[in-house]
Amino acid sequence: MAEPVALVTGAGRGIGREVAGQLAERGHVVLAGVRDGERADAVAAEIGHGARGVELDVGDPASVERAVAAIGEEPGRLDVLVNNAGVGLDWGVSATEPDFDRIAATLEVNLYGAYRLAVGLLPLLRRSEHARIVNVSSGMGGVAEMGGWSPGYRISKAGLNAVTRMLATELEDDGVLVNSACPGFVATDMGRPMGASKPVADGAAGIVWLATLPDDGPTGGFFRDGVQVAF
Repeated sequence: MAEPVALVTGAGRGIGREVAGQLAERGHVVLAGVRDGERADAVAAEIGHGARGVELDVGDPASVERAVAAIGEEPGRLDVLVNNAGVGLDWGVSATEPDFDRIAATLEVNLYGAYRLAVGLLPLLRRSEHARIVNVSSGMGGVAEMGGWSPGYRISKAGLNAVTRMLATELEDDGVLVNSACPGFVATDMGRPMGASKPVADGAAGIVWLATLPDDGPTGGFFRDGVQVAF
């Protein structure tokens, strides 16, 4: 059997880079999605194991369209999509005094970008015998844990969780498992300034677990470190 092919968005650093590395070590051919094409190729070379760079800015519909077409040409198949790319543009902003421009920009990447990409790649994923979609979300987007502040980020991740549930329901008969992952408060470039201390490798491990689920694994769930949490 051919090695499974996995696309990881936002693979240039942080959790995305770590997820890409862990999947490559587990035998996946990794497509490292990075906004800058030269950087994408450099990241792929760092990962090794036959990884390839893909120029992909999920916040740009034209870039998503080009990436989908390129993957359709070469390698021409896809088994795993990890929607990891994301931004946080309104940290600490009150929901009572929202910055709607920042909210819109956040939704364009975190929600619409991930949704567009998943839909664009469905023809390839449906042809896979073991297709997996993992949407990297956050407890900040879980209604069960919802609090105040940072409305753009919270709304975008809540919306991404909704996409997970819808796609999981409609793709179940195709054998595509779709889940959301909360990596936790990880010490990335985004999280470290806010006091995050969880190792990046630990946060990535739960995402990789969902990306490599057996065929009888869960779908339509929200997980943190392999444990299901409430939406």
